[in-house]
Amino acid sequence: MSHPNILVTQQNGILGIEISRREKKNAITSDMYRAMSAALSRARDDSHVRVVLLRGQDDMFTAGNDLADFLQRKVGDPSAAIPFLHLIAAFEKPIVAAVAGNAVGIGTTMLLHCDLVYAADNTRFQLPFVNLALCPEGGSSLLLPRVAGYQRAAELLMLGEPFDATTAREAGFVNRVLAPGELMAAAMEAAQKLAARPAGSLAVTKALLKRPPDRSAIEAIDEEVIFFGDLVAAPAAKEIFAAFLEKRAPDPDKIHKT
Repeated sequence: MSHPNILVTQQNGILGIEISRREKKNAITSDMYRAMSAALSRARDDSHVRVVLLRGQDDMFTAGNDLADFLQRKVGDPSAAIPFLHLIAAFEKPIVAAVAGNAVGIGTTMLLHCDLVYAADNTRFQLPFVNLALCPEGGSSLLLPRVAGYQRAAELLMLGEPFDATTAREAGFVNRVLAPGELMAAAMEAAQKLAARPAGSLAVTKALLKRPPDRSAIEAIDEEVIFFGDLVAAPAAKEIFAAFLEKRAPDPDKIHKT
């Protein structure tokens, strides 16, 4: 499903999803959610896609839900945001996000499901749900305390005040803060590096990182051993080891086999 405000590109193993509705501060409508869901489904099912790069522009990410569109939905009607959130939460391939300008509501909560988040120093995050007489969404009541700690998450979610990229980095869900002019290049560089890594190994690593945090270290060790044994016998590892011994570059087709 294509949409004029959701620009989808695909090149060199990277599927780009750009929110582009500048006249409305990139506010997201139901149809835009459906378009992003379609893009994520395409990326999930296409073996040539190894990484997703989610972005706005270098001065604007998204103002969150389009309120006019949001208020048109009748009580009880399913929200198009839910399938999008389910897809991004369960996505097995790496997701890199490049964020600048406003990142309001779901513009912040969706980042908690991304693997690498790069933010420009002009980013203005906000979780305004309580201010709107609502509650947290997008899994943020679970995920934000996990990365930020309870008190910091409570401050961001209960007061609902804007905060900057440095605060987001201290809260644990932004990897790097950059100048706006450096943002997209840094995010693309990270996406390119991930796209060059063995696809099967990345998928297993992400799956292990997403496991419930309450398991013991022994359980984690034993689970990793099983996957490690499978991977070391797979074509990708064999090719990388052979290339190292033969002092040559690995064959990309072999290292991306899952």
